[in-house]
Amino acid sequence: MRLLDLSAANWRKSSYSNPDGGECVEFSADFVTIVPVRDSKAPHGPVLTFAADGWSAFVSAVKGGELRV
Repeated sequence: MRLLDLSAANWRKSSYSNPDGGECVEFSADFVTIVPVRDSKAPHGPVLTFAADGWSAFVSAVKGGELRV
């Protein structure tokens, strides 16, 4: 397992996050091949990483309404 230094990462909150502060997802677009994702309520908690192409497909599916909650 390779450790990723996220200390200087710029985090952006998803526009699909709940406006009242709950269920907030943040991601960083600072890396070429991976996208780190975290819970904004726990910024020092665990981070999930996804392949950039997989993350892009996920975001496209959400925007296209292909995923329903």
